[in-house]
Amino acid sequence: MAAPLAGQAGAVLRDLALRSARRRGSFPAVQLTPRRWLNLQEYQSKKIMADHGVTVQRFFVADSANDALEAAQRLKAKEIVLKAQILAGGRGKGIFNSGLKGGVHLTKDPKIVEQLAKQMIGYNLSTKQTPKDGVTVKKVMVAEALNISRETYFAILMDRACNGPVMVGSPQGGVDIEEVAVTSPELIFKEEIDIFEGIKDHQALQMAKNLGFKGPLQQQAADQIKKLYNLFLKIDATQVEVNPFGETPEGQVVCFDAKINFDDNAEFRQKEIFAMDDKSENEPIENEAAKYDLKYIGLDGNIACFVNGAGLAMATCDIISLNGGKPANFLDLGGGVKEAQVYQAFKLLTADPKVEAILVNIFGGIVNCAIIANGITKACRELELKVPLVVRLEGTNVHEAQRILNESGLPITSANDLEDAAKKAVASVAKK
Repeated sequence: MAAPLAGQAGAVLRDLALRSARRRGSFPAVQLTPRRWLNLQEYQSKKIMADHGVTVQRFFVADSANDALEAAQRLKAKEIVLKAQILAGGRGKGIFNSGLKGGVHLTKDPKIVEQLAKQMIGYNLSTKQTPKDGVTVKKVMVAEALNISRETYFAILMDRACNGPVMVGSPQGGVDIEEVAVTSPELIFKEEIDIFEGIKDHQALQMAKNLGFKGPLQQQAADQIKKLYNLFLKIDATQVEVNPFGETPEGQVVCFDAKINFDDNAEFRQKEIFAMDDKSENEPIENEAAKYDLKYIGLDGNIACFVNGAGLAMATCDIISLNGGKPANFLDLGGGVKEAQVYQAFKLLTADPKVEAILVNIFGGIVNCAIIANGITKACRELELKVPLVVRLEGTNVHEAQRILNESGLPITSANDLEDAAKKAVASVAKK
């Protein structure tokens, strides 16, 4: 049975909030720019959901004002919502460089849809989450506007503590769920799902009941919950979050807005979904890094971080900050590393004019440290590295790697551990 969140579910949501805070830069130590490795526009996520039987608003996508007009006429809806399609949040309060205010508009007149689309498509929309100059809108979503009589929250996520999927729900939706978990933990419900047996009918019904659905709507909500779980499994998602998961005055349960996170390791069997990845809003350096299977996140400091693994990257950024420095980025090398990737990584790092020092922090479990060392020495020679370089290597073939670095004759500073590496990197910048 689903139980009110008093302990375990609270930990799940607090952990989600913690990671979310880190990504948003809420911690003073490290300011991270939010990034998702797979970026899908709203209409793409809704199409995936609709294709799996999940109820969403009827919609069309248009890339011209004329197409938007035709879409509005085809909908034959009492009211229409027009949404600019960009990845950043805060569209409703955004401003276009055409002078139009708001990236989300409601109207009952298809001709107004056309007029609004003319001021959206091809223009830049600026929100709190976009760069200063905004992001160019290339498409708009023309959807049926539905009234919401009640909003709830529902999510399915992979929870390491439970070794599998977990449903998390609240009858209080349409708001920041982390705040609900703190102020009203009794309104959060959690249900673990056995990944081998799948979701049971009684589990879906109980969650629907906990979310406050009554009468025929309870079974309808349970059916939607089961379809969302099937979607979660089929597309190799790590999280499907629906907020609001609402009901209409006409008695329909609808997924009004959703966020889907995918498992990058499943790209080989989710080729259609990953082919939808919208990289148009990425920084050019991120797209360049992706060509070499490198993951890059730009920050505001002057010490470049070259690591393997996101967890180690976060730790490296944090310890630089704790020692008085500021990370300029982190570049994640991943596991199946080749010498050429190391070289390309150094090209990317040294191309950033803010970088005044580079800290390499590699833990060689899968990674062979000797390959890293060879790549480092090649990059230093061919790129004529001009900034201080601090290297900390640990793990597979580390002694051979240290020999390569020591005998290279290059001005490379070795570090014994992460703390030592951070102190030396910060000190190297301070000397300038």
